[in-house]
Amino acid sequence: MQEAYIQGISTRSVDDLVRAMGMSGISKSQVSRLCEEIDVRVKALLNRPIAVGVNSDGRRELLGMAIGPSEAEVFWTDFLRGLARQGLRGVKLVISDAREGIGRWQSNLPRL
Repeated sequence: MQEAYIQGISTRSVDDLVRAMGMSGISKSQVSRLCEEIDVRVKALLNRPIAVGVNSDGRRELLGMAIGPSEAEVFWTDFLRGLARQGLRGVKLVISDAREGIGRWQSNLPRL
């Protein structure tokens, strides 16, 4: 249910999903209570200081999250400035999936 909520599915659709799985249904308030944990985790993520993108165990670590109307350059600029305010420094490599907005930002990084 939390995954459906994260994907933007309405509480009514979550209820339909629950019924399709053979359960009796779920109310809007139940969905909200179950998904409050997501909001707590997101707030903690967005407010934590950032050290590195790969943790000391060598595992990739999510640095941030944002929702915007598009992936234009202005979105990426705001997002990356937010990471810098959280302490992100010394970026050496950025890998993206060829998004136009971040591509222009990436071109300012030194090549390895």
